[in-house]
Amino acid sequence: MGDVARMAGVSHQTVSRVLNNHPNVSNNTRERVEAAIARLGYRRNTAARSLVTRRSRTIGVLACETGQFGPANTLLGVEQAGREAGYFVSIASLREVTSESINDAMAHFSGQSVDGIVILVPHPDVLAALRDVSVPVPIVAVGAGVGNPLKGASLNQRLGARLAVEHLIGLGHRSIAHISGPTHWIDAAERIEGWREALATAGLDADVLLQGAWDAASGYRAGQELLQHDAVTAVFVANDQMAVGVLRAVQEAGRQVPGDISVVGYDDQPEAGFFMPPLTTIKQDFEELGRKCMEEMLHQLEGEAGSQDQIVDPRLVIRATTAAPSH
Repeated sequence: MGDVARMAGVSHQTVSRVLNNHPNVSNNTRERVEAAIARLGYRRNTAARSLVTRRSRTIGVLACETGQFGPANTLLGVEQAGREAGYFVSIASLREVTSESINDAMAHFSGQSVDGIVILVPHPDVLAALRDVSVPVPIVAVGAGVGNPLKGASLNQRLGARLAVEHLIGLGHRSIAHISGPTHWIDAAERIEGWREALATAGLDADVLLQGAWDAASGYRAGQELLQHDAVTAVFVANDQMAVGVLRAVQEAGRQVPGDISVVGYDDQPEAGFFMPPLTTIKQDFEELGRKCMEEMLHQLEGEAGSQDQIVDPRLVIRATTAAPSH
């Protein structure tokens, strides 16, 4: 830093102000300092800085099921928000959720002196395994749902399911099936409840519930079973990957989407608009989820009281797989 100061013709303190984005630095001075930083290839010594500030500027992220679209993009959203807030993100991805694996991850984070830990919670086993773990830094949960004991941020899964089903009801469908994800997942359970709530509000029965496993193959098998229910004219599928399988099952049976059956997916993954036909689905804002997560973390790091639950609402994206029933 002293070398930068000498080259720029400023004080050591001025270099520090530029590095910390302090507003009381003239544009001309800032440009000279930034030019010296670039020429010298200066990088902060984070180890030395942490000794002074007692902060490592590192957030640990405990994740599992990151091979799935939702958890993977939630992780990406948290990582981006952390970096925007000036924090490096250290990720521990669990192969299986056990007290031992979580304790190992927490010990790893402790060795890195992380300032806080973000927990990605796709199913209740993670929360259960955390109950006996003592952690001396703030913890924020992502995706644990409303009313969980940890503060954090969640996507409003029930609202997303209701938006999907209400769209189908508005088109005139009266027998609407649901293909869920694994019911031990928090997201899957919440979407089931949203499906039921929307049907109950409309005075309709929730009598065709099939279970998938988030992948296209399970959606294909569930789609074949779905076609045995002649009265069903629409289906809400718990993610886009399973919806791909449903589309194939319907087409192989010589029936049409949306002519014979309307399909709504969930997630709005990048390929959804290029399915045949393009998929009507529910879009989740993972970037906003990451930002709200980091907002809560920063509140806790500063000793401030954040909100108990920060909720991100999804929205309906209408494409070509939904229409009024033909019978």
